[in-house]
Amino acid sequence: MHAKTDSEVTSLAPSSPARAPAYFVQSPSHDGGDHKTATSFHSTPATSPPRHSHSSVGPHSRDSSTRFSAATSKKPRGLAGAHEKVAKGKNDWMKEVEAIEEEGLLDDDEMYRSRNTKRWYCLAFIVGFFVLFTFFALILWGASRSQKPRVSMKSITFQNFIIQAGTDASLVPTDMSTLNSTVKFTYRNTGTFFGIHVAATPFDLTYNQLTLASGDMKNFYQTRKSQRSVNVVVLGNKVPLYGGGPSLMSTPAKPNSIPPIPLTLSFTVRSRAYVLGHLVKPKFTIQVQCSVKLDANKLNKPIALDKSCQYF
Repeated sequence: MHAKTDSEVTSLAPSSPARAPAYFVQSPSHDGGDHKTATSFHSTPATSPPRHSHSSVGPHSRDSSTRFSAATSKKPRGLAGAHEKVAKGKNDWMKEVEAIEEEGLLDDDEMYRSRNTKRWYCLAFIVGFFVLFTFFALILWGASRSQKPRVSMKSITFQNFIIQAGTDASLVPTDMSTLNSTVKFTYRNTGTFFGIHVAATPFDLTYNQLTLASGDMKNFYQTRKSQRSVNVVVLGNKVPLYGGGPSLMSTPAKPNSIPPIPLTLSFTVRSRAYVLGHLVKPKFTIQVQCSVKLDANKLNKPIALDKSCQYF
């Protein structure tokens, strides 16, 4: 077996990378006289330890195992991430839906509240307007009631008075009377902000509940803070007297003359003011009753009534 030089060993070493590097051992000779060194070369490769065997394939196996483990670890992580993304998207979508629904509910609530608010405002406005209008109408009514019209009787004039025999509608013979007269009075409207429509009942001249004459007044309108003089014709034509004729024609003191006849003039004046249309229309009623004496000797002469009338 030939000994190899160092150059040959070094040149052979790279050519066989799969084998372990060769090594040689130099030991001294057992012969004491031979000073030459014997060099022995052991070509038998040393047994590679387990770690050296792994070192030859370690990097590749480690890379592949790392890649495989990474791939296997990444795959579940990727699925989990996808599930998480889907779940997150669903959660976000649900949140958006809930937000939209909440906004819709809020909008509905706001619309409902606004409608209710508008209704309450309208109702409050109507009630307030009604209350204010009623209060204003009551003020006008109270103010108008304190401004009552006034009636002042002036005089009555008898033009003629005749009693004669005749028959009534059923041809019963009786005494008949004819009386013509004119009543004069003044009507005054004291209202400062309203006019008055004036009407009256018939003017009656009675004797012991027997009506001798009657007359009607024409209705009129009296403006505010004004007055007028009113003349009413009161007459009776051939009014049957029945049993009252003799007492009117004569008295025991003067059998051939007609004594003064006590008569009663009565009527009622009705006034109505339209202060606020037909809503505020105060009504005024004045009853007048006058005592007057008919003297046949003083015809066509006015008889004053200012001190002989009562007003109710």
